[in-house]
This record gives sequence, structure tokens and C-alpha cells, in this order.
Amino acid sequence: MRAMVVCRQRMFFAILGFLLIYAVLIFRVFDLCLADGLKLPSLDDEAVQKHANAVMPIARADIVDRNGTVLATSLPTVNLYANPKNVRHPEEVAEQLTLLFPEIGYDELLAKLTRPKTSFSLIKYNLSPAQQSAVNNLGIPALEFQNSEKRVYPHNNLFSHVLGYTNIDNLGLAGLEKSMHKRLTESTKPLELTIDLGIQDTIREELLKAVKKFKAEGATAILLDVNTGGVIAMVSVPDFNPNQNIPVGDRSLFNFATQGVYEAGSVFKTFNTALGLESGKVKVSDKFDATKPIKIQGLTVSDFKGENRWLSVGEILIYSSNIGSAQLVSRVGREAQRKFLQNMGFSEPLSKFEISEKARPLFLSEKRWRDDTMATVSYGYGISVTPLHLISAFAALMNGGIYRYPHILKNADVPAPRRVISEKTSVAMRPLLRDVVLYGSAKKANIEGYPVAGKTGTANKLVNGHYVEKKVMTSFISAFPFENPQYALLVVMDEPKGSKETWGYVTSGWNAAPTGGNIIKEIAPQLNIPAEFDLESQRKHIQKTAHIR
Repeated sequence: MRAMVVCRQRMFFAILGFLLIYAVLIFRVFDLCLADGLKLPSLDDEAVQKHANAVMPIARADIVDRNGTVLATSLPTVNLYANPKNVRHPEEVAEQLTLLFPEIGYDELLAKLTRPKTSFSLIKYNLSPAQQSAVNNLGIPALEFQNSEKRVYPHNNLFSHVLGYTNIDNLGLAGLEKSMHKRLTESTKPLELTIDLGIQDTIREELLKAVKKFKAEGATAILLDVNTGGVIAMVSVPDFNPNQNIPVGDRSLFNFATQGVYEAGSVFKTFNTALGLESGKVKVSDKFDATKPIKIQGLTVSDFKGENRWLSVGEILIYSSNIGSAQLVSRVGREAQRKFLQNMGFSEPLSKFEISEKARPLFLSEKRWRDDTMATVSYGYGISVTPLHLISAFAALMNGGIYRYPHILKNADVPAPRRVISEKTSVAMRPLLRDVVLYGSAKKANIEGYPVAGKTGTANKLVNGHYVEKKVMTSFISAFPFENPQYALLVVMDEPKGSKETWGYVTSGWNAAPTGGNIIKEIAPQLNIPAEFDLESQRKHIQKTAHIR
């Protein structure tokens, strides 16, 4: 009996001893893992935790094209951070991390690991799975990870100026990422655009070919649905890859389509002609004396390549006569001209357009709108607008006279459509502009099977207060199919150069017009526009061409 009691006592003390040993081991493990030992969170630690939660990005919605193809998305990733208070040997840790992240550098890493009076020091954003695994293999408890998101643009440069980009904290800094930041972070529903990926890609490829061929400084192209105002494609080159860091001030960040304010030259003759017809003071059959230059308030108006004869309204467009345009608008008057252009949207910025980068047109005050201003504006000088302004107004001339506010989002919240010219004037304008492509300066945009109506424009650039002869902005504005237009296309080239192929000419008929024609030839099938091959109309075209020549 006594032996049994002694055995129980010994077992009790043995179990107690083992429990004490395990307790010491557990305490030591926790003490090693936590550099400062076991302690309750202090107010400083709680503040750091709140900071860590505050910088955690929230989910950001995808951006998709009109067919649902993803243009911008967010992928899960992790950020690496450290608690400097827990880093026991910062020099050694910095050396190990330098091997993994040589782009950061030893000195910068050491500074992050020894930062005083903080429990949260961010080491690196957006680690790859391989990098995260390598950090884990270091076995340093003071290094920790924070779940995050990285914004990714699968198509690289293709939509750079439309989408813009975000910073490392997923804050939108440009394009739709900036202007729609609130929407993108308040809902996970994809943001749907009117843009078409395939059309955008085709137009960009043709535009890049043209810039290279004509050695231009840059270019832009916009394709607009004339019956809705929806932007189907918007390209500006040079462009950039939003997945990479771009230096601030780099030209590639400039969105020519919405920020480029320029004098459009003779494409403005389309609006001048529409104004004359709409006023009722000019008829299509009217003719104007273009036999010699004219003077208006000390301004001499002449033609680049004058016909030196009386010209009809249609011929003023075909031969792009400045003299004829100035005489045509003189019948209407400068007050009516200024009011008409205001109604076409040329005096105010397109503030409701969804992309954040937008420019205000340069539109003279009523006091400065004199008779000589009236003349120069009639052929595209004295007023500067963006390509987006130009194509939006032109679409109204082609679609029956209704101005539809341009937009790039489906279900856009934009001003209601408004009538700016009569349907009669709109219908009358289409064959006039078709003739420019058939017989005038835009012949190189005449695409077999796809009847195009359009107008070219060449404007000398203003440098240090003087217009420079060989520095030009060239434009080609068009609509197709011309009898019942569905789409409007604008191509603008910045400082194209002459070549043997262009006989040294830099005017739009040699560069912007053929580029527009090539684009239409490629995208028309993509837009499901059936080709037209009317033998009778081709016969008439040949006869009329021979007659004009």
C-alpha cells in the first residue's frame, strides 16, 4: 500500500516537471519570434495597424470594350513590408534582400529596415509569386506580406490614352482611370465602353504605318458613330505602355485627340458651306468669282493652286478655294457665322466627355470677330479646336443635322441631342463632299466598293508668332457610306514630311487622305458594311472626271 502511494507521488512530480519544461519551451519560442517579448498591443501598434489597413487598396472594376473584351483588370498580388522594431540584424537582412531586389539597392533597403519610430516600413510593391517564395525562404519573421492588387492592361499601348493608368496605390492618374476612379472603386461591375478593340487595333496599325512613311511628329484618328455619338476608336501616337513607368513630360503621354488644339485648315470649309446653305442666302447652284485674290480689311485672300475662274459651291470644296469660301461667308455675315460655329460646339470644352484630359478651343470674342476674322475662319484659320470637337460637329453635318454629344461610355450621361442644321442641308452636303473624294484633293481616299465623302485640310503651324511654310498640320475628315452615313472618321497628322513619292508636297491630299482611305478600306468589312460595286456609277464617274480635266 505504501509503495503504491510513493509511486503516485513520483508520477505526479514527474508530470509536473514535464509541464514546467514544456511551459518554459513555449515561452521561449514566443520570446524568440517576437523580438520584444510577449506584450499587449500599445497605442502605437494599433495606429500602425490602422495605417496598414488604410493603405490596402480596394477592389477595382474591370474596363471592357463594347463586346465585353477586357481592356483593364486587376490581379491579386502582395506587398512586402517590415517592422523595423523587430529587425535584429538589419545589415544582414538588407544584404539578403539586395540579392532578391537589386533595383532597390542596399542603402535604400537598410534605411527602410532601420526607420525609427515606426512599426510599418514598406519594402516593395507587387511581388511576383517567385519573389514572395524567395522572401519566405529567407526565414526572417520581421518581413511580412500585405495582400494587394496590381492594375494590368493586357493590350499594352493600344488604349493608353483612353484608359490612362493608376499609381502603385491604384489611384487613377490619367484617362478613364482618373475620371472614373470613383465608379471603378465603388462597384465591381465592369465599366463598358463604346470602343471596339478590333477596330482600334486596325486604325492604330494604319496610323503607325503613316507616321513612319511620312516621317510625321505624331498623328491621331477618331472613328465616331454619327447616329449615336459613340466613339468606336480613338488613337493618338506616339503612345505609351501603361504597364510601365513613363517619365513625366514625355510627349507620348499627350492625348492629341482630346488635348491637341489646332487650326484645322480647309476642313472648316465644310462648316462654312453648310452655314451658307442653311442661311438660305446661298444655293448649291450659285457661283463665285475666284479669278483673282481679294482683299478684306487689309487681308489678302488667295488660293494655294487657284483655278482662276468662277467656281460653283461644289467646286469651292473640290478645289478648296479660299477666295470662294471668303466670298460665300460674306453673304451670310460674321455674326451669323460666329453663332453657327458656337451652336456646332466649337466655343466650349467638351466637359462631359468622359476622358479626363481635355482642352478648351481658342474661340475669339465677339469684339475681335471682324470681317478679316470671318474670312480666315471660313477656311480654317483664326479658330483652334481639338480633333474631338471637329469630328463631333462634322457628324452632325452628315447624320441629318443632329448634334450628338460624343461619349466613350455605354449609357453615358451626356447632354441631349439637338438639331443644328436642317435635314435638307445635311442631305445636300453629302454629294458635295463625295465629289471632293471623286474629283478633288481627296482622290487618294477614294476606296473601291466603299463610297466615301470627305474634305482635306492643310494648315501651317504657328511658330513664335509666324506661320512656317513646311511645318503643317494635315487633316482628312470623312463619312461613309456617303448616301446614308453611319460613321465619321478624322485623321490628323502633325508635321508630315515630303518625299519623292509625294513630289515633295506635304499637303493633306498626299498623306492624311490616303491614310484615311486605307483605314476605311480595312475597317469597313469589320463594321459589316457591304461593299458596293455599281458599274453605272463608275461609268458616270469616268465621264465626269474626263469632263473636269
